Amino acid sequence: MNIKLQITAICVAFLSTVSAATLAKSELMINGVSFESRAHWMRLANSALEISGSPCPFAAFGTVIVNHTGSDTGKLICMGVNENSKTGNPSLHAILTDPMGHFQLTPSEAQAAFNDLSLYTNAESCPMCAAAIRWSGFREYIYGTSIDTLIEEGWGQIRVPSVDIFAASYDLPTQSRLIGNLLANETDPFFLWQYNPSYPCPHGCMRSKDLHASPSCS
Repeated sequence: MNIKLQITAICVAFLSTVSAATLAKSELMINGVSFESRAHWMRLANSALEISGSPCPFAAFGTVIVNHTGSDTGKLICMGVNENSKTGNPSLHAILTDPMGHFQLTPSEAQAAFNDLSLYTNAESCPMCAAAIRWSGFREYIYGTSIDTLIEEGWGQIRVPSVDIFAASYDLPTQSRLIGNLLANETDPFFLWQYNPSYPCPHGCMRSKDLHASPSCS
């Protein structure tokens, strides 16, 4: 790598790190969207877990996709939860092109639509999904609980934060804003009980003891 490219890469990585660390501040209004509106949508991402049918789904990853381009309040496009255990496919996250869904867009229409959409997820995406978010061209990607917190709480994760994916994606033709740690104090509890027997279960659940497994909530 020549010195110019090296300096560019260092600057991009530094700016991306600063962005991820500061954009969740409550006094900031980013892309014309207030903190209050963002808090509303992150809380809806948490409530999306009700789709699972359990008050304490183990993989409590919830997501909403919102269009903020028309107003600060935004418009809900869709919501969903992690369903790896049902599908067996960690990359299956159909959003706008589902032939049975509300929008039924063609692939080219969906790719164009992503430029106006913000993705809220209550925990930071794995590097595969973070890269897919960048390739898709989402206008914004906002997460709550960080990968670092997940690792600290016993979750198995690939240790590549989203900010590194974004820092390495400056050649892509689209721009995407990364906003990290939004309402982490509210999203963290969804991921603290799974590997910590002393942490209280989510509301509506209780501890069960399996002789062949760690205590869990159900």
